[in-house]
Amino acid sequence: MLTKMLEARSIARGAVVGLALGLIGLTGLSLWGNISMQRATSRLDALNDVSDQWNQILQRVDVEDHAMSDYLRSRGNDVLRQPLASAAGSALEHLAWLESHGAPDDVATVTRVRELYRTYTTIQQEILTSGDRQDLGRLELQGDEAKLALISLRKQLSAIIQVKRVHTAEYLDEADQKNRGLQVATFAAFGLNLGLVGLCAAVLISYRRRILRQVARNEHEALHDALTGLANRTLLAQRTEEAIERSRGSGEPVGLLLVDLNRFKEVNDTLGHVCGDRLLQRVAARLADAVRQDDTVARLGGDEFAVLLPRISSVTGAAEVAERMHAALGGPVDLDGLSVEVDGSIGIAVYPLDSTDADELLKYADIAMYAAKRNHLGVARYEPSLDEHSTARLAVVSELRRAIDHGELVLHYQPKAVTCSGAICGVEALARWQHPRRGLLGPGEFIPAAEENGLIGSLTRYVLSSALRQCHAWLMDGCTMPVSVNVGAQCLLDPTFPDQVAGLLDRHQVPPHMLTLEITESAIVADPARANLVLGELADSGVSLSIDDFGTGYSSIAYLQSMRVHEMKLDRLFVTELCSNPRNNAIVRTLLELAHAFELQVVAEGVEDGETWAALAELGCGIVQGFYLSKPLPADEFAAWLQQDGSRAHTRLAEL
Repeated sequence: MLTKMLEARSIARGAVVGLALGLIGLTGLSLWGNISMQRATSRLDALNDVSDQWNQILQRVDVEDHAMSDYLRSRGNDVLRQPLASAAGSALEHLAWLESHGAPDDVATVTRVRELYRTYTTIQQEILTSGDRQDLGRLELQGDEAKLALISLRKQLSAIIQVKRVHTAEYLDEADQKNRGLQVATFAAFGLNLGLVGLCAAVLISYRRRILRQVARNEHEALHDALTGLANRTLLAQRTEEAIERSRGSGEPVGLLLVDLNRFKEVNDTLGHVCGDRLLQRVAARLADAVRQDDTVARLGGDEFAVLLPRISSVTGAAEVAERMHAALGGPVDLDGLSVEVDGSIGIAVYPLDSTDADELLKYADIAMYAAKRNHLGVARYEPSLDEHSTARLAVVSELRRAIDHGELVLHYQPKAVTCSGAICGVEALARWQHPRRGLLGPGEFIPAAEENGLIGSLTRYVLSSALRQCHAWLMDGCTMPVSVNVGAQCLLDPTFPDQVAGLLDRHQVPPHMLTLEITESAIVADPARANLVLGELADSGVSLSIDDFGTGYSSIAYLQSMRVHEMKLDRLFVTELCSNPRNNAIVRTLLELAHAFELQVVAEGVEDGETWAALAELGCGIVQGFYLSKPLPADEFAAWLQQDGSRAHTRLAEL
């Protein structure tokens, strides 16, 4: 409590201001004391000067008295005449000084004393005259008069001198009282300033401690992640360098694990950044609990973590820690009552087996992590062959972005036929990449890279625009050919996607019912509420909706009740072995019954032979698609196929 008070700005400001005012006051008191002392000294000097003058007057009168007494006793002896003549009137100069330099009361006193003194000096002059005439009778009489005048004068002078002494004493007492008052005030100001100095010292010490705490906090924040409290990239790099340096001396391997959460972006986009941050904090706690005391868990950014194993016995030891961490990551996390599944991909790199420095160790762990994520391995160890694949992957991402911008992607169209009649009822637009060096690339070469690096949205819009442009061209040629386009999961999380689709339909002048958007089950399950809103707007616009690869990923039966889909596509996994695998036959039969119960059109893809076609027709599947009908074709080849070979679908159907 006291520390907080001392650290308060108001206390610090008050202490500094108070100390400044106290120092100013102490300085003022000191100056005032000096001035008062000077004034007192000057005043005392003036009083002493006046007193001295009165004393001088009294002494002069005494000298005159002695001279006159000697002269009277000698009965006018000429020898003693000169001292009396010289002494007579000698005090006048002192009276004149008092009159010009004395205080007003001194001036008034001088006037009174001068009259007595003049009377006395006049009698002295008369005595000298009588002595010169040897008038002894007169001389004796005048001597008596002089004695009387002298007595009166001496009384006056003695009284005046006594008064001056009293005034001087009073002034000294008054000056002493003032001096004591100044001393008390000075000591009080000194004590106050001393207290304020102590307060300022306490404030400074408190602020110093605060600064030291802030420095420590800043140092901690500079080396730790603000959200999770884990080490950050900088601290991880420092400790990795230290571990490698120790390893060079001890020979013990150093392991580095790179952890990346799977589908974290879906959680962040669906539940918001607050829940995303809480999930990261829970994951950080799980990772910290799964490692040893000497290990360092760091957050590199986003949903990417790293674990430094400074001492491991072998590569197997690093793999064991990675497996333990992967197991710790698994399991649901409760976020505001919503259970969210957590999973991650972990890459392992070991010094000095895989790298020669800290930067390479992190790079190779990152490559291993992407291999684990790409191949759904959970944990993967770095191998030199992965480096080549990683470089190729980075090149694919860069080139794919350029390919989308420069129109290097082309569409192939695979026809779909009505099962019972063989009539061509539409096409599915499938993206191909006409790579300038590698030739024509299938979707498996670039779709995963697009999904991992945030390009799937741009790719979907590119394919959708190209397919609608071709659909419009067919309409202009008198060919009504509906098109189906696969939609990335990110598009169903984008509330602006329905407006984008409407804008493309309007730009290419294609009726909405001629477009079918194929969506995966995983895209729906990622965020059912948001997907339901987006799908509802698309359905309201007249676009047909199809669930692609139904039954391969999640149990979506509950979603069929609420989402306005129009079509179900049976995955080739079940269709290709429909006739040879009784279980697949049972699955397809069940899915068809389910689709019919929800009044959905069913499209079976992967129809490779006539037997499968016939079996699907018997089971009541509405539409078929596959190589038995046609492989995906470029637009111009599809047009030629439609004119020349499209009727063969009827022939094939009749042959079944």
